[in-house]
Amino acid sequence: MLLKDASILIVDDDPDVLTAARLLLKSQAREVTTEKNPENLRSVFSKKDFDLVLMDMNFNSSINTGNEGLYWLRKIRELGSKASIIMITAYGDIDLAVRSLKEGASDFLLKPWQNDQLILNIKELLKKRAAKSSAAQLHTAGTSGLLGHSEAMQDVQKKIEKIAPTDANILVLGENGTGKDLVAHAIHQQSRRAAKPFIKTDVGSLTESLFESELFGHTKGAFTDAREERTGRFEAAGGGTLFLDEIGNISLHQQARLLTVLQNRQVTKLGSHQPIPIDIRLICATNVPLDELANEKRFRKDLIYRINTVEIILPPLRKRTGDIELLARHFVKQYKEKYFKSNLELDKKAIDKLNHYHYPGNVRELQYAIERAVIMSDGEYLQPGDIVFSPIESRDTESMKTPDSINLNVLEKNAILLAIEKNNGNITKAAKELGLTRTALYRRLNKYDIE
Repeated sequence: MLLKDASILIVDDDPDVLTAARLLLKSQAREVTTEKNPENLRSVFSKKDFDLVLMDMNFNSSINTGNEGLYWLRKIRELGSKASIIMITAYGDIDLAVRSLKEGASDFLLKPWQNDQLILNIKELLKKRAAKSSAAQLHTAGTSGLLGHSEAMQDVQKKIEKIAPTDANILVLGENGTGKDLVAHAIHQQSRRAAKPFIKTDVGSLTESLFESELFGHTKGAFTDAREERTGRFEAAGGGTLFLDEIGNISLHQQARLLTVLQNRQVTKLGSHQPIPIDIRLICATNVPLDELANEKRFRKDLIYRINTVEIILPPLRKRTGDIELLARHFVKQYKEKYFKSNLELDKKAIDKLNHYHYPGNVRELQYAIERAVIMSDGEYLQPGDIVFSPIESRDTESMKTPDSINLNVLEKNAILLAIEKNNGNITKAAKELGLTRTALYRRLNKYDIE
């Protein structure tokens, strides 16, 4: 995004600062709005969102905690704004400004600012914002934001279309890299809550001590490091969708606390006795198979029933016949634009190599393989040698050793494909590993129509 296309909000209780910033930016931005009283932010954001917000760290307000900037930053995020936020601070507030970056601010700027530096910072942020938006579009297609023409993905698409308009709790199941977060976003975007917040939390990574504070919030002084009140994720998602990722990895104690909240439809912040009603749509995800999740030594069945009104099972990429080439061409298109290689295309042999791989890392692995290939490629076509799969994925070799058929022709064809893949398309090396001459291997390639 260019500065001339941006809408900017400036929030500061000093009228001189507002005037100076507005005069500087009004000739360069599409729209500049000023606001002296941060108490009016809810009203301001109810009318429209902004691309960028410039906000002071301190106001002459009733909050008077010294952390006003942090407070209003959180409020803006709770209102669902996607704006990039630059905090404007005096020298003594730098520690607060740094903390604001952890809370979701994009940058901070010292008073008095240099006009040229402010313009440069804004342009850089808008450039990053545009790049982030472009990356998000990698996964945007059709009505649900998920690419795929295979029967398995069509079933997923249909299920999303049916359940999205409801408030049913959803459990998304699938291996790592299959796109469970994309499904959650798609459900939210097609729901009646689409204009409200979408809040994601990786609950599997939360320690016992952070779990309740992060999800339910805490009051100032609730524990040693609670220097200010915190809004929990349940409250922040009010009216919208709360996505709890890696739900299968939380402890039984955490499960009990979560179940209580879902049953009562209210949360109580740590350090408080005042319950807060919640209005959310809950989506959970895990890579743990449902039959393993149903083991009561691992996961409470009563909680499973609470979070699993409907489940969506995402298929691994190796079972999505026909989608690999579609996804690969999509990623090539995106990355050749990102890395300024507009003439780059996929060679047919590269497509064959992609189709013959089993993708333990699923779509994520394919995406990273294509990005690497685009970066490293020197020609106009991506060749098989340009496609290098990630060594960090633990390959499911056992599935390769257990054939679906014992037909000799099928076994021979699978062995040839495996040898070719293992040797990155090098026929001489593949023939040697199979114990064949190159001529004998070529005869078998013709026999099984392998190109």
